[in-house]
Amino acid sequence: MSKTVSTGEAGTASGFRLFRPILAGATLRERLVACLGALVGITLTGLICGLVFGQGPHIPLIVAPMGASAVLLFAVPASPLAQPWSIIGGNTISAFMGVLAAHFIPDPVIAIGVGVSLAIAAMSLTRSLHPPGGAAALTALIGGPAVTSAGFLFPLFPVCVNSVILVALGVAFHKVSRRNYPHAPVAAPVNTHGTADLPAPLRVGFRPEDVDAALLELHETLDIDRADIDRLLRQVELRALVRTQGDLTCGEVMSRDVVTVGLDGRAERARELLIAHNIRTLPVVDRAGRLAGTLGLRELTLHGDVGIAQVMSEARTTGPDEPVVSLAPSLTDGRTHAVVVVDGDRRVLGIITQTDLLATLTRLLSARAVAPAESVPA
Repeated sequence: MSKTVSTGEAGTASGFRLFRPILAGATLRERLVACLGALVGITLTGLICGLVFGQGPHIPLIVAPMGASAVLLFAVPASPLAQPWSIIGGNTISAFMGVLAAHFIPDPVIAIGVGVSLAIAAMSLTRSLHPPGGAAALTALIGGPAVTSAGFLFPLFPVCVNSVILVALGVAFHKVSRRNYPHAPVAAPVNTHGTADLPAPLRVGFRPEDVDAALLELHETLDIDRADIDRLLRQVELRALVRTQGDLTCGEVMSRDVVTVGLDGRAERARELLIAHNIRTLPVVDRAGRLAGTLGLRELTLHGDVGIAQVMSEARTTGPDEPVVSLAPSLTDGRTHAVVVVDGDRRVLGIITQTDLLATLTRLLSARAVAPAESVPA
């Protein structure tokens, strides 16, 4: 059945579409944070430069490209173009290219073209590509008497000083707002067994060379780190698995009769429990029954009969209502043998091991294989 949309409704929908973020992952909160960050960053950059170098018409306290740098720094802090070296190096090097072009080329029209092209080449060679750098090069060429009189000092002040101050303020702002900056891509899984095999998550599905081939086929340059693309695609795979096979929850699959050890116990007692029950992970609980960590033979082998609190590791946890298939990344990382199911107060409800996950996935695959056959009429 088709649905007819009135002109008014269509116009309203179209109008609202204009305000939808064009960046993947962008939210209203993120945009508001970016606005606040730019307000603080640009204002303080100008104030600091004014206090340090004094104010006057002969001194440009802050250059216009800093506004564009602030957009990247505060709105898309994960972009490779918004990282500290890109901002500082890109702006400074580009401004130097602009001054260089102005110094050797008398024709301003030719100079501005050469200056920007040299800026792109220099930023590419120094791995500091930063779009506002093109504006920094132009500012060096057409900035007026204040810039011209500064000569080859212009790339250092105000351009480099502005960039350093803006980045420093950006780092502080993102730390306060609990955002990751400078952006550090999550390290790829490594083989924890000291062999030449690929880690288990990388042996199936797509591989890094597949991503590289796809990027070549698209004939596009994407403003995202290569490692982030890989991580994004693997997360998409996981979300698709959860969506299609997420009916079984951790609460349905977990073992409920959990063997635990007290936080104030000794390592020898934990070793006895692991061997007696033939298990690889032992949850550690405090006197209130809350999860404090986990122990395995790996930790106990490296130490004598010491206190459990001294050798336990941080526990991997989940909630009872979470899809059990969402534990696949944790239980295939080569280090985690079990995930502890806890409630809101971190009290232990159950535990899910690698064996539990394997049995669950086997059941799901078997069900999918049988379903089509059952649906065929006799």
